[in-house]
Parts: sequence; C-alpha cells; structure tokens
Amino acid sequence: MDEMIQKMRENNTFSFQNLAKAIDDVLWHQYLGHKAKIDKWRIIGPAPANTTAQSAQNKGNPFVFWTYTFVPRDIKQDQKYPLMVLIHGGVHANLSTREYHIVEELLDQGYVVVAPEYRGSTGYGEQYYKLIDYGGLETEDTFAARNWAVDKFDFIDSERVGIMGWSHGGLHTLFNIFNHPESYLAAYAGVPVSDLVARMGYKGENYHKLYSADYHIGKSAVEDPWEYRRRSPAWHAHKLQTPLLIQTTTSDEDVNVLEVEHLIKSLKAEGKDFEYEIYDNAPGGHQFDRIDTLAAVEARQKAYDFLAKYLKPPFSKQP
Repeated sequence: MDEMIQKMRENNTFSFQNLAKAIDDVLWHQYLGHKAKIDKWRIIGPAPANTTAQSAQNKGNPFVFWTYTFVPRDIKQDQKYPLMVLIHGGVHANLSTREYHIVEELLDQGYVVVAPEYRGSTGYGEQYYKLIDYGGLETEDTFAARNWAVDKFDFIDSERVGIMGWSHGGLHTLFNIFNHPESYLAAYAGVPVSDLVARMGYKGENYHKLYSADYHIGKSAVEDPWEYRRRSPAWHAHKLQTPLLIQTTTSDEDVNVLEVEHLIKSLKAEGKDFEYEIYDNAPGGHQFDRIDTLAAVEARQKAYDFLAKYLKPPFSKQP
C-alpha cells in the first residue's frame, strides 16, 4: 500500500511539472515574443550510460531532448551573429520564465540564444527526469545543442560561441569548456557547483538521495568518492583553455563559497589565466546576480562586458 501511495504521489508530481512547463512555454511568447522568434526543437544527445530509466524497446538509443532557441527579430539574414549557450540550473529543473530578463538582456545585445532542456530536466515526464546524469552525459546534451544550433542557422558565427550558466548551469559551463575548449570563445560561470564530494558533506539526506538513486549514480559519495570527484569541475581545472569569468558570494546558501574557492584555487595551482570575483555577503545569496536589484544588474553587466570582449555582440553596452 505504501508503495502504491508513493507511486501516486510521483505521478501527481510529474503531471504537475508537465502542466507548469506547458504554461511557462506560453509565457515565454508573452514576455519575449515581441523581441524574438521563439522555437522549441527536439534534438539528439548521447545514448544513456545508465539505461535503468529507459523502456526495454528504447534501451541504448540516443537521448531525444528539447531545446529552446531565441532569435532576435531584427537580425539580418546576410549577417553573422554570436551564439550564447544558456544553461538552466537545478539538480532537476528547467528553463523558467522566472529569469526571462536574462534572455531578454542577451537578445538586446544581439545574441542568438540556445537553451537546452538536458536529461534530468523537469516538465517532460518520468523517464526524462530519471535519465539524469549529473556532471556526466547531461553536459554533452548541452554540447549537442551548441553544435546543432551552429549547423541549423546560417546567421550564427561558429567562431563566436559563448556559454554561460549559474549554479548547476555553471557546472555545465565548466565541463563544456574543459572538454570542448575549441568550441567556445568565452565562458561565464555564476555560483557554479564545483565539488560534489565537498557538497555532499554539507547537504542533507534528501539531497543525497537524488544522486544515489538506482537510475542515477546508484552509490553515495561515501561508497564511491572517486565517481563524485569525476563529476566535479574543480578536479578538472588543468583542462582550462577558454577565457573564463567566475562570480560567487560568501552569502550563498545553496552552493557554499568553499566549493567555488576550491575551483579558484585549483585553477590558480594549474597556472590558468582566468577572472573571478567573490562578493562579500551580497544580498540575495545564491540568486544575488539574477534578481532585479541594481546590485544584481551591475554584477550581470560585468559578466556581459567580459563575454562581449570576445564575442562582439552587435549591440553590446561594453565601454
């Protein structure tokens, strides 16, 4: 009986997430339809490594996932524009209109935006959710979205591709530039998840269960710390080649600043050239540079200015 009740609760949760995503997709057009042509596409990522969540008939097949594109309405088809790969955060989450202003700010600078709903994202049902591969193949979904967009749109300059994300999106950013440095001209990582081993030390049991689930890693960090290390950007710092800006704050209540400090110290130890800023007790904590305060706008502008130095968006406010 308990298992039946639990399954009913899960089904209700997935149904609610699907409904919320459908509503949010309508809101994207309401908020930004006047500035951008907004589309949603189904593309291909790598086949899952853990096929537990796949149906018997689908086992081993490539992962089919959704990705958004936002194309400024005033672009000229005979010109080339930079592409920004924008990655949503969360352990399980999705691209939400809660942060539509960031997409709007990118559009206003003249970027074409691609935003993948990589494996593990919410709003697409149970199987999509349970194909999560945190710090693993999900980051290759992001890379697949980048490559697909470059191939799909003639007006994208394949030499001017940037990538940015916050929190778990910051982890995606880091692994994309570490594993595919030739494919990105510049990158921004905001409050990035950087060390899963350390992270498991200050998170609670419910958070641990997201990773040790049989459809995910299947082990705890105590049982296999090396697997958690493999999925942690701080332990791959030697791979950095791409211009990178990192921002974080000591007041972050989600990604503790110690994780990002480990990343920063690792990059320094490897002699890497990058930029970073650690804000002291910034209001807003984990959201400090994504909210609608003047301080947040100023912090985001620093990120935009850094990226614009390399990507040259046509309407950048960079001095």
